[in-house]
Amino acid sequence: MSHDLTEPTLASETVYRGRLLHVKCDRVGLPDGGESAREYIVHPGAAVILALFDNGDLLLERQHRYPLHRDFIELPAGKFDPGETDLACAQRELIEETGYAASEWRELPTFYPCIGYSDERLVYYLARGLTHVGHGLDEDEFLEVLRVPFDEAIEMVRDGRINEGKTVMGLLWFDRFGRSNSPPLEEKP
Repeated sequence: MSHDLTEPTLASETVYRGRLLHVKCDRVGLPDGGESAREYIVHPGAAVILALFDNGDLLLERQHRYPLHRDFIELPAGKFDPGETDLACAQRELIEETGYAASEWRELPTFYPCIGYSDERLVYYLARGLTHVGHGLDEDEFLEVLRVPFDEAIEMVRDGRINEGKTVMGLLWFDRFGRSNSPPLEEKP
């Protein structure tokens, strides 16, 4: 027998609203009739891009991440702007961060990396048919663009050189499920 585990919202309060994050504390009803508090982060979500060159090389970035005070190797990604479609965000972020545009796009699975404390969703895209068009980094954004053979990127996950969550998740998913069993790409504007 399946029980209803839903926790209806009884009250909601904004604790903090910043440029990126919005922190809330809600009072919820529990399945047993009790009540509790749920603190969580409202996040706009992001597009994550697995950009592959014709020879199978992968486009990665090296970027300093302030909260951990170190550089990380990552897949290109960026948050959704209000009213922006998921695909439009992926296309914009790929150009802004790496200087590459893609002629072929395919949506991959969506993952939820922090379900215990955030509603963040990561929508993954495979991008091919890459052409360098010049980047448009934000004025406070600095990164290095890397071109790495895909199998080397998987080795970098294995030995810990790539250890950032969305990148590990995307690379391992694609290596296991996307490389050999994927349908042909669809061309999108």
